[in-house]
Amino acid sequence: MTPLMPRDRRLRFPVLTVAGAGLLLAPLAGCGSGGSGGSDELRIGVPAPLSGDSASAGQDILAAAKVAAEELNKAGGVKGRTVKIIEADDACSAQQGAQAAQKLLNSKVVAVAGGYCSGAAVPAIPIFGRRNVPFIMDASTNPSLTDTGKGKVFRTCGRDDNQGLVAAKFMTGPLGARRVALLHDNTTYAKGLADAAAGSVKRLGGQVVYEDALQPGQSDYSPVLTKVASTKPDVLYFTGYFAEAGLLMKQRRQLGLKFTLMGGDATTDATVLKTAGPAADGYIATTAPLAKDLPAASAFVTAYKAKAGADPGPFSVYEYDAVKLIAKAVADTGSTKGPDITKALHAIKDFPGITGPITFDQKGDRTDPLYITVHVQKGAFTGYKKLDKTGATWVDAQTS
Repeated sequence: MTPLMPRDRRLRFPVLTVAGAGLLLAPLAGCGSGGSGGSDELRIGVPAPLSGDSASAGQDILAAAKVAAEELNKAGGVKGRTVKIIEADDACSAQQGAQAAQKLLNSKVVAVAGGYCSGAAVPAIPIFGRRNVPFIMDASTNPSLTDTGKGKVFRTCGRDDNQGLVAAKFMTGPLGARRVALLHDNTTYAKGLADAAAGSVKRLGGQVVYEDALQPGQSDYSPVLTKVASTKPDVLYFTGYFAEAGLLMKQRRQLGLKFTLMGGDATTDATVLKTAGPAADGYIATTAPLAKDLPAASAFVTAYKAKAGADPGPFSVYEYDAVKLIAKAVADTGSTKGPDITKALHAIKDFPGITGPITFDQKGDRTDPLYITVHVQKGAFTGYKKLDKTGATWVDAQTS
């Protein structure tokens, strides 16, 4: 995801699951585009916001990548090569996103797994593309990224046109909302998600009574909330980031406003709970399933806690799967050349990721993206509702 201004079928090859066996130890083909930094290393780049307001999300992504690399290395590496994670701070900005991409190329990464803010990914994608280095995004959800990625860009997360539809179905369905307000922050991710939700709300018979942006980084959003309240919405869907979401929760309660407050998947970072305190209770967000709600992620959660000393964040599991997919593609093709890895990624079918089976379509998006709703109960995000396989009925996300 990202600001443009200052986020069950079995595979025939079980080698890269959490408890998977070691990879073959045969030597790899030549480095080709991107290189691998040395004959005994497989370098995977991780661009993420390691500074700024979204740093907690970036550090979470980086820690997850390192957990995946450690597991691969304990199993013998990838055809005898040690997996090395190369980090780069994109600070959730376009300028630093471009600089981070160039830094990773200079470090001779063979592929890239990461990203958070779509705005930082926008300039990075053509930089990687010119060198034929494939990029698997774990959290950058703006549809344009894969639409224009020329088949070299992939996602383990979903797309905002899918998330916007799920949000609209939930607001006009279980919430019974007829009047919907949309608030974003003018970033690539937030504006795109708001627009997608607005279109879906209208198609489902709802009325969009407000759609505008706030200024990120402020300390008081009371005037914005008061303006939203004047339109008499049943629900406000905030599509920006967690730093602002926490303040909106807190200040909404202080103002005594009664409309339901919802948010997108960039608002589920644990930091939001610290900012909002008790005002977070009852908050609802659309998101891909969280690590603690994924049965296949239990071993990862244990390993992550041991490494980071904290619970994994919302996009950790999607980063973990991205690193494992790159390793599998390299093992399958026996090459570290970018075009070979890209071709191998497209050929993977039903990879047994801890986020579910993963197959990429022609653009590089998952063929089975899943969004659910979570809500805050007793100071924690908990699975709430999800659509059943028909896409028409809402069921309990925890038990079904």
